[in-house]
Amino acid sequence: MNGRLELVKIVSRGVWGALLLAGLAGCATNPVTGKSELSLVSERTELEIGREQYAPSRQMQGGDYKLEPEVTRYVQQVGQRLGAVSDRKLPYEFAVLNDSTPNAWALPGGKIAVNRGLLLELNNEAELASVLGHEIVHAAARHGAKGIERGVVLQGVLLAAGVATRDSDYSQLAVGGAAIGANLLNQSYSRDAELEADYYGMSYMARAGYDPLAAVGLQETFVRLSKDRKENWLSGLFASHPPSAERVEKNRQRARELGNGGELGTERYRRIVDVLKKTAPAYDAYDKGVAALSKKQPDRALELAGQAIALEPREALFYGLRGDALEQRKAYPKALAAYDKAVALDDGFFRHFLRRGALRAELGDRSGARQDLNRSLELLPTADAHYLLGGLALRGGDRPAAIAHFQHASGASTATGKAASSALVRLDLPANPQRYLRSRLGIDRSGVVVIQLQNPTPVATRDIRIQLGERGSGGGVAVRGEYRLPGTLGAGKTAALRTDIRLTDGGQLNRWESRIVGAVVVE
Repeated sequence: MNGRLELVKIVSRGVWGALLLAGLAGCATNPVTGKSELSLVSERTELEIGREQYAPSRQMQGGDYKLEPEVTRYVQQVGQRLGAVSDRKLPYEFAVLNDSTPNAWALPGGKIAVNRGLLLELNNEAELASVLGHEIVHAAARHGAKGIERGVVLQGVLLAAGVATRDSDYSQLAVGGAAIGANLLNQSYSRDAELEADYYGMSYMARAGYDPLAAVGLQETFVRLSKDRKENWLSGLFASHPPSAERVEKNRQRARELGNGGELGTERYRRIVDVLKKTAPAYDAYDKGVAALSKKQPDRALELAGQAIALEPREALFYGLRGDALEQRKAYPKALAAYDKAVALDDGFFRHFLRRGALRAELGDRSGARQDLNRSLELLPTADAHYLLGGLALRGGDRPAAIAHFQHASGASTATGKAASSALVRLDLPANPQRYLRSRLGIDRSGVVVIQLQNPTPVATRDIRIQLGERGSGGGVAVRGEYRLPGTLGAGKTAALRTDIRLTDGGQLNRWESRIVGAVVVE
């Protein structure tokens, strides 16, 4: 097969806008399986997706774990040991995320992350190698790219809508280019892809000197936990990597083929995980505090934040929780001080700036709010930050900036996204009614031309004016009349407006067109 279907990136200020199809599909040999397969996504595109989505994807999954850098260095060493023996030499990167949910994921191009919470559940280095080897295969065998090709993310153009994988993550906030990563992280792999990742991942384990039997034991643990329906597992690794008795049996068969022996690395792993276990009670208190806050229990959340800080005063997330609880209690100066501490401890996590920026806006500190909110956007574009910046721009008299921010925020399928859509319509519809209201022409039984109007927006409108024009033989349109819809057209409503134009032949309607030229938003 000649040629290749290429995904072309359209970039606006470093943000993915859309992926468009151009060219012809091509065949390629899968670097892991050796099989010939249809390839719609080039390696260059894979690498670009991974490179551009890695940082925002880590942000929306809790941010990097920074408290004990030796933990991340250790995971990176194990990951690179496996990457060195993989069938595809990608620029592999490995990160540890500051999240208690047991989870791991891979983006196209070899960008891999494992959660702090998963490390606490493993027993030895070989089990970690099993997890990382599995994720390496997902990247090396193009499983993520195949998801794009299947239309999981790509459907003619990229659907840039935030997707929440669980209640406590931040992926539902992402808009614009960052929503690509949210969709990629949320996709579930097929049964064949999971079995393939197990099979070749165990091969990489053996090549790197690890005992492949560790993968069997790990899958047995996963099956047991899934049967016990452990909530944190169901919302983490099991959501995208469902375990099964079939996988256990196939892993056992593969281990026999590879032969016994190899490292377990139990003592090395224990030394590293002991570091995490010491702070586990603090993170447990934090997680309970987040849950309490979601139930509108700020006093309980504040108490749990205090417990977490007493156990581990170096963790920025704990001060962020304290700020959230104090803000919910309307203790704004104390909340601001807590956010200041969170930023001081970790100036690389978007949420600290987002929350402090929102509070500064509430307190009237527009300059400080803009600075914080813009910094949060640099780390992760979110609907919340754009919406708040839109409000600040509007109060400052910068209408074009307000419209731009509301347009970005309206892409989210959240309450903030809906609020931004409403604000955008109220602000921009009077000047550009054709962008928001719909019109088309029909003809009734007596031959009279009827204008059918639709208001798909979340706000009611009135004084809608429509021009009716007729195309001439030269292609130009001559205005034949202007009409006004009496009364109000409610949000989501339709209406019909009879004109004074009568046609003798229904086919003549093709020469006519309508254009909405005026409307007023009902406040």
